[in-house]
Amino acid sequence: MPSAAAAVRASETSETNAAKPAERTRLSADAAAAVADAVKARIESIVNDTVMHELGAMRGMMEEQFDSLMWHDRQRRSPVHGALTRHLFSAGFSAQLVRMMVDNLPSGDGAQTFEQAAEWAQSVLAANLPVLENEDALMERGGVFALMGPTGVGKTTTTAKLAARCVMRFGASKVALLTTDSYRIGGHEQLRIFGKILGVPVHAVKDAGDLELALSELRNKHIVLIDTIGMSQRDRALSDQIAMLHGANAPVQRLLLLNATSHGDTLNEVVQAYRSAAEYPDLAGCILTKLDEATHLGGVLDTVIRYKLPVHYVSTGQKVPENLYVASTKFLLKSAFCVPRDGSPFVPEDEDMPTLLSALTARSTADLHEVRFG
Repeated sequence: MPSAAAAVRASETSETNAAKPAERTRLSADAAAAVADAVKARIESIVNDTVMHELGAMRGMMEEQFDSLMWHDRQRRSPVHGALTRHLFSAGFSAQLVRMMVDNLPSGDGAQTFEQAAEWAQSVLAANLPVLENEDALMERGGVFALMGPTGVGKTTTTAKLAARCVMRFGASKVALLTTDSYRIGGHEQLRIFGKILGVPVHAVKDAGDLELALSELRNKHIVLIDTIGMSQRDRALSDQIAMLHGANAPVQRLLLLNATSHGDTLNEVVQAYRSAAEYPDLAGCILTKLDEATHLGGVLDTVIRYKLPVHYVSTGQKVPENLYVASTKFLLKSAFCVPRDGSPFVPEDEDMPTLLSALTARSTADLHEVRFG
C-alpha cells in the first residue's frame, strides 16, 4: 500500500499541474498588456513628433511670411532702407550686422537719400573699425612680431615686405628674421633670399628652446620678425605653435594674416582658432592680404569689427615692399562699398532678402552688441 507521504506528494503534484494553465493565462495577459502599453507609447511618440514637426514647419512659414511682409512694408515706406540693406549685404557684411545697421538708421526728415544713408553707414563702420592708421608708435616701440595664419595667406611675402619697411626706417643692422617653416619645401630658402637682398640675417628655429636661444642672441635688434609655418585653423598642432611662441621667455606679439578673399564663415573660424587660450596673450592685431584679388571686403571687415582685431597693414599684391600699406579706414571702407554691379549671380534679389536675412541672422555665432551707432 502506498505510504501517507507518497499520497501527499501525489496530491501536491496534481495541484501544481492544475495551477500551471492558470499561471500561463495570467502571464500571457500581463505580456499582452505590456505590449499594448509599448505600442500605445510608441504611437503617442510618433504623433507628438509629427505634430511638433508640423508646428515647427508652420512657425517657420509664418516667420518667413512675417519677415517678407515687414520687408515689403519697409520698402514701401522707406525705399532707402531696402537699398541700404541690399548694398551692405552685397558688400559681404553679415546679416546680423546689416540688420543692426538698418534698424538703427536715423529716420531724418523723411527725405533721406541713399547717398546720405550710405554715408551714415560708413561713419558707423569707421567708428567700429579698429585700424592702426599710423605706424610710428608701432615702429618706435619695436619688439618681436610673429606673423601667423593659414596656408597660402601670404605670410612669407608679407614678412619680407614688413622687413623692408623696417630696414628703410632703422637700417639692416637693427632688423632680424626668424622662420619656423621647416616643413614646406623651399620655405627657408624663400625667406633667406629676401634676407640676403635686404642684408638681414635669417635664422631657423624648430622649437621653443631654439626660439628662446635665438631671441636671446638677437636681443639688441630693434625689430625681430618671425615667419611661422602655415596651419589650417582646424589643425590640432596650432595650439602647440602658439605655446611655442609664448614659451620662449620673451614677449612675442602675434599678428594674424586674414585673406580678404575668404568667406566670412571661414574668417570667423580662423580668428576663433588663432586666438589663444587664457594663459597666453591674445592676438596683437591682424594684416589683411590679397585685397587686390577680393571682389568685396565686407566679410573680412565684419570679422575685424566682430572680434575688435586691430588692422595694422593691408597687402595688395606680390611686390616687395611696394604692395604693403598702413591700414586706412577711409581706404578700407571705400573699397568695401564698391560692390559688384547688378546682374551678379551672387547678389540677392528683392524677393530673396527677407528669407536670407532671417536665416543668416539666426546662424550668427558671435555677438555684435558692442557696435556703436552714435
